[in-house]
Amino acid sequence: MELNTETVVTPARTAATVVVLRNSRGGPEVLLLKRHGLSDVLGGAYVFPGGKVDARDGSPALQRHLDRTPAELHARLQESEVDASTAASLFVAAIREAFEESGILFAEGIGHRQAAAARAMLHDGLDFGDMLARLSLRLQTDAVLPWSRWITPRVPMVTNKRFDTRFFVAAVPDGQQALPDKHEATECLWITPRAALERYWAGNLDMAPPQIMSLSFLSHFLDVPAVLRLARATRPPLVEPEPFLQDGLRVVCYPGDERHSSARRAFPGPTRLTYRNRRFEPTGGFDSLFACAPGFFDVE
Repeated sequence: MELNTETVVTPARTAATVVVLRNSRGGPEVLLLKRHGLSDVLGGAYVFPGGKVDARDGSPALQRHLDRTPAELHARLQESEVDASTAASLFVAAIREAFEESGILFAEGIGHRQAAAARAMLHDGLDFGDMLARLSLRLQTDAVLPWSRWITPRVPMVTNKRFDTRFFVAAVPDGQQALPDKHEATECLWITPRAALERYWAGNLDMAPPQIMSLSFLSHFLDVPAVLRLARATRPPLVEPEPFLQDGLRVVCYPGDERHSSARRAFPGPTRLTYRNRRFEPTGGFDSLFACAPGFFDVE
């Protein structure tokens, strides 16, 4: 993955992504999608399903298909600087993007066959909101929990675009399967966080820092319910990476690092990554991705 050196002066684009999880014998697995190699954002990299918020995501007609009111979703998001309609649009965008890219639909009473039929409607040109209306579906925002908020710095590490992205976590709905849309995503991969990071370290799987740090965090959980319990019990951290040069190398630090403007940790493991050997490396080497700061998981 090549480093970006351009300064981006345009505002960050609002986006939403879902970290979809399932249990396995080896612990929680996360769904990663391989972006199309020709994509102008992280082409060929493995990411969580997600994308930009669309103006229609905030329409009253579409939000009528939510299982919660915009006011309830605003309270769950825990961001006082946005209004209720904006909060609701973030949940809608997260669910819509996950569905469009992976075929997984967070809606009441829907299995794989129904999700596949709904996806076929989109491929035939039907709008997401019209599809929900035709099938009388209600989106399950209760299944999609706020996890973190990432705002790209003005000199992004690997893209020449800035994003203000809300990360959500969710368990894959029973009976549903992930299938790439073959347009934005070319592959679906279920993998444990540690195995994904091992493949990244070996150069067999390309990822950007938000995925690396999120997988490092998720590696500490024994099962999916534990992830969801923490998401319900804590306020999603705001992550504003701060890059700098050190000994001629690009470094990015995160909340809790001695060089970061925020002293409160966002993650239990490393607080900075250095770009060397054509990858992002934590200061203490590979094993430090799985270290845990004392007291981090003590819920206040």
